Amino acid sequence: MIPKYQRPEAPVAARFPGGSAKSGDAADIHWRDFFTDPRLKRYIELALANNRDLRVAALNVEHARAEFRIQRSALFPTVDATGSFTRSRTPAYTYPAGAFGGGGGGAITTSPYTLNQFSASVGTTAYEVDLFGRVRSLNRQALETYFATDATRRSTQIALVAQVATQYLTLREQEEQLALARQTQMSVQKSYDLNKKAFDIGTASELDVSTSDGQLQTARINVITYERTVAQAANYLALLIGQPLPMDAPPGRALRGQGVLEDIPAGLPSDLLARRPDIVAAEHTLLSANANIGAARAAFFPTISLTSSAGSTSFQLSQLFTKGAGTWAFSPQISIPIFTGGKNSADLDAAKISKRIEIANYEKSIQTAFREVADALAGRATYNRELGAREALVAAQQRRYDLTDTRYRQGVDNYLSVLLAQQDLYSAQRDLVSTRTDRLANLITLYKSLGGGWN
Repeated sequence: MIPKYQRPEAPVAARFPGGSAKSGDAADIHWRDFFTDPRLKRYIELALANNRDLRVAALNVEHARAEFRIQRSALFPTVDATGSFTRSRTPAYTYPAGAFGGGGGGAITTSPYTLNQFSASVGTTAYEVDLFGRVRSLNRQALETYFATDATRRSTQIALVAQVATQYLTLREQEEQLALARQTQMSVQKSYDLNKKAFDIGTASELDVSTSDGQLQTARINVITYERTVAQAANYLALLIGQPLPMDAPPGRALRGQGVLEDIPAGLPSDLLARRPDIVAAEHTLLSANANIGAARAAFFPTISLTSSAGSTSFQLSQLFTKGAGTWAFSPQISIPIFTGGKNSADLDAAKISKRIEIANYEKSIQTAFREVADALAGRATYNRELGAREALVAAQQRRYDLTDTRYRQGVDNYLSVLLAQQDLYSAQRDLVSTRTDRLANLITLYKSLGGGWN
């Protein structure tokens, strides 16, 4: 009764835009080989062991497997052994004259008596003979649900590895931004001190002192802001790994020295169908809905159930298993649906609609995966060029600041030029740190989108 399954065609292009189908598969690259930072590796290990979301996903798999075992048990008859003992007492009773026929005679009085009855039997109750596959369809549905749940667990692990790595990079970024803000504050403090001394001896204006003081307060605010973001990033990372950040973790690397694997083979979009766990989970959910149609179809046909037992009955326990005490019973039952008020038809329509919904969800998961990979490939193609341009911008702004500072000290230029040059230098340095983080995060996203991180 289950319809023949045919995998829907992938509603995406045959190749990724801007990507080449290199040999190899990103899903075969172990996360230990992809990441090189020893501290990050330690954090990922802790997250895989302690993260509560991953633990719940694993428990969901165990629950789905138990549900499948429960459903599978319906394929077999349930055999129960029962034993019983009944003791009953019948009181004395007087029958009126003529109660048993005849023309005369007086009343008859019986004596009270006690009756013992022992019985033992083995049998099965309401075992459904699965002639039309209803039970097997439900069993297949539970099996596909179990497979989908297991694939979801793998998807959760991949997402967790990528999330821990990205959050670790965010923490490193905030730490470097904090160090940059402190360095800038020290530089601004020196400028303020020089302007204050120059003002005290009458060689600088009060406007220069006020301007440098405002710049100093801005630098202090930046330091305080990044101190807060560093603490918040560390707290979120601790949540992901499921425990406080260990004090004995190996030394970490700066953003420039992360050494994340860059040459990730993209392959073809068709590879995602078998390697991305979320797509695999969506297909198993579709297969589960397909199996449910079989159960809905079988509901239109008769249901045959068997109840049987064999045992022995005796009024004395010592004679319970003697010859002649045996009993048996066989009770087949057939139920033919005649009028259900349209329930069976509605159930079948609902099952078919559910399958169409899961087809759309399956196709959407493929499209989402294709878009994630395409975006990451586009980022990989441009981030290196952007990073080179930003490094050149920082070098140019540093040169500009050095020149304007020298000209100001020589009395050729005013302090406003120094202020603008320093603000532009700081902005360029901050953007450079953010671009380094974005580039690494994009590579992690590409690795995750291609199904890497599960091994």
